[in-house]
Amino acid sequence: MKVIGFCGLPGSGKTSVLKTIKEIGIIITMGDVIRNEAKLRNITPSDDNLGKIALELRKNYGPGIIAERCVDLIKKLKNEVCFIDGLRSLAEVKVFRKNWKFPLIATIVDENIRYERLSKRKRPDDPNSLRDIRERDQREIKFGLNEVIENANYKINNNLSEAEVQQETRALILKIIENY
Repeated sequence: MKVIGFCGLPGSGKTSVLKTIKEIGIIITMGDVIRNEAKLRNITPSDDNLGKIALELRKNYGPGIIAERCVDLIKKLKNEVCFIDGLRSLAEVKVFRKNWKFPLIATIVDENIRYERLSKRKRPDDPNSLRDIRERDQREIKFGLNEVIENANYKINNNLSEAEVQQETRALILKIIENY
């Protein structure tokens, strides 16, 4: 199994980048672990509620708990390639690297483009204002997201055109898989 991680601030385009390569492997979204936890608890998946659940899980079970739950899911899969969407801390990266080589790719994009994307996405947990986006960023940064982005093995400039980003992503992923 080849497991490759993706990180970036909310709205940086991780999901869009992954759509480009979805036929190459299965995608596991770390945020879905938290959304599923909200569903199990019958809690509305608002940004505030999901943030509280994420903090609670990490407080009660350690900073790598979300990654540990993902590892459990991955080990049950039969796929050759798996992409992890949404790493937030180096503790999570370490959990994956205990099990696999785990190269990490960061998506980078300007703040105004991120805000525009988040405004259009309309997920229940998406921020509604620039102030909300900055608050969410701060929560993610407290988890250690900036360190993860800084320590990524590769970076994708998502300020480019969609076609350029898709081409760059595909070439990078094929190279990573070949050299895994």
